[in-house]
Formats: sequence, structure tokens, C-alpha cells
Amino acid sequence: MNPLKAGQPAPDFTLPSTPDQKVSLSELRGKPVVLVFYPADWSPVCSDQLGLYNELLPEFCEFDAQIIGISVDGIWCHLAFCKDRKLNTPLLADFEPKGSVARLYGVYDEKSGEAGRALFVIDPAGIIQWSYLSPVGINPGADGILKALASMTENKTASRN
Repeated sequence: MNPLKAGQPAPDFTLPSTPDQKVSLSELRGKPVVLVFYPADWSPVCSDQLGLYNELLPEFCEFDAQIIGISVDGIWCHLAFCKDRKLNTPLLADFEPKGSVARLYGVYDEKSGEAGRALFVIDPAGIIQWSYLSPVGINPGADGILKALASMTENKTASRN
């Protein structure tokens, strides 16, 4: 896997969030976006990781950041997982063609047929400001995301002064 790096434009995409609704990255321009690629709903590490981000939603909201989870699981699986885990984060189905968005971002694992555990922080203009590929069995936590969001806020404030 070769994830896109900071400074590169984030490739646009449109994926389903429910059976009759889709989310496009371009619709979210103007605010920071955190893309959370993860292998599978229901896996223990994914459950912990997405649960942590759910708990930290108030902190992400302070940066006006939108968190979006993406895996190759289907939309019905995502909906059941969100309901069971009480998640308030949109989960998008990179289901068909399988892993097409994960491939765009360089984080599709051909061997497992799943997305790698990868994080991307995208600025309001659509440029990747930070990316991280975590070992699949390790929850990367939120520190890197929060530092990247804080850094974007500091840079914006500094450029105004």
C-alpha cells in the first residue's frame, strides 16, 4: 500500500451512506474532513477505533471537522453496525466496484480485499494535510488527527495576522 501524502489533492468520490443517499467529498469543501479507512465493520479493532472517534466528536466539532468512515462493507452492514455501536459518524460503502475509493487513496489491500487502516486529514480546500497508515491490528487513536486539525487552525490564524 502506498497512501497519498500531505500536499496532494484529495481525490473526489461519491459513495452511499444509506440505500438512498450518497456523500461526495466535494460537497464537504469549505470545512476540514477526516477520512477513516478501516478494514471491516464488527472487527474488534475497528469497533474500538470508530467508538473512540464517536466519543471524541465534540473535539472534532471544535475544528468544524467532518469525520467519515469508509470500508468495503455493504451499506446494510454499515447501518446495522452504526445502530449496534451507537455511532454518529457517517460510514460509506466502498462496496462496488469493491475498494475503488481505497485504491484512489492508495490504501486498498489486494491480499485481504479490504481497505487498510488509514487516516487522511483534508483541509477546506481539498488538500491532504496529514495521512497515516496504521498496522491493521493497531488502533491509531486520535492524537495525529487532532494535531493535524490544530495545526491547520494555527496556520489559518497565522495567515490572517
